[in-house]
Amino acid sequence: MDMIYVIAYDIGTTGVKTCLFGIGEKIELIAGVHEGYGLYMVENGGAEQDENEWWNAMCSTTKKLFDSADVKPSDINGISFCSQMQGLVLVDESGSAVRRPMSYMDQRAVGEIKEGIAHGIQVAGANVFKLVKSLIITGAASTSVKDPVWKYKWVERNEPQNFERTHKWLDVKEYLICRCTGKFVMTEDSAFATLLYDTRDGKRGWSMELCKMYGVRPEHLPDVIKSTDVAGYLTRGASEALGLVHDIPVFGGGGDASLIGIGAGCVETGDTHIYLGTSGWVSTIVDRQKVDVSKMIAAIVGAQSEHYNYFAEMETAGKCLEWVKDHLALDEIDIYLEKRHVAESKETLYASLYDYLME
Repeated sequence: MDMIYVIAYDIGTTGVKTCLFGIGEKIELIAGVHEGYGLYMVENGGAEQDENEWWNAMCSTTKKLFDSADVKPSDINGISFCSQMQGLVLVDESGSAVRRPMSYMDQRAVGEIKEGIAHGIQVAGANVFKLVKSLIITGAASTSVKDPVWKYKWVERNEPQNFERTHKWLDVKEYLICRCTGKFVMTEDSAFATLLYDTRDGKRGWSMELCKMYGVRPEHLPDVIKSTDVAGYLTRGASEALGLVHDIPVFGGGGDASLIGIGAGCVETGDTHIYLGTSGWVSTIVDRQKVDVSKMIAAIVGAQSEHYNYFAEMETAGKCLEWVKDHLALDEIDIYLEKRHVAESKETLYASLYDYLME
């Protein structure tokens, strides 16, 4: 069979991994390029990123893909995304961000979550009546200050001018899909991650009941597509910036929590994988939605139809190790022993400080 060439963008917390795959009798990784970008910690628990840094990193890595590959830009048959989830990117009618995107790590909305759900008779820190309603409709609930709806409400309260300029609420990869195609969409897994998406059979779609409960404007919510759907086609402007041919189909793709399990081969009911990156989780494939409110574990909508990921998450995992390396390892536990890098020491065979810490 003829080889099909596709580009996949993994939009992580600290950088983009841009990969060129050939699909024939098997899937082959032909080339890959990584480029980092910033994560900006601001006062009161804020965590933001720069949408132009995402885009610029996509553009530069795409062009570098072809330096070492015997493939031309005109050979590319499609592009898609894997991405961090539960960010908040508010855009105007032209698709431009009205403010810097808020990362899933942002936790400024303490007042908003307290006013919105953490009051009255509570179970697991949430108003019991609102909790039950949300569990019935979505199978989960916005009980963390990091959930996107509270970021949305924070902007509404603290930045009313930006809020009034908002046309659509997008997640990270959805912003980049918009920049590629001009289309405002959200894949099902991203829509579910807002915890405003009705997952009940026959009712799948944005829940007007939950929008009313949380005070979300329904007109801000984009059209929902499947991960395998074509979201749109690469515009001439985007194709010139990326160094690709215009009108290439752009697929919805999925969030990291949806696609990492598939990449690990966990696709059947009962399959389990453990992920450790900037964040971390344990996830098991189940065939129906379930939730453990006391342990904050829920079955989330994934990229596979009629399958759910029963998902226990740590918001920060490898990021904590990085913090220890940068802030504790040098002095408090004398990991360097002397004022020289362990990788340069004749007494050790460690390639990096991470290796030394692991030992």
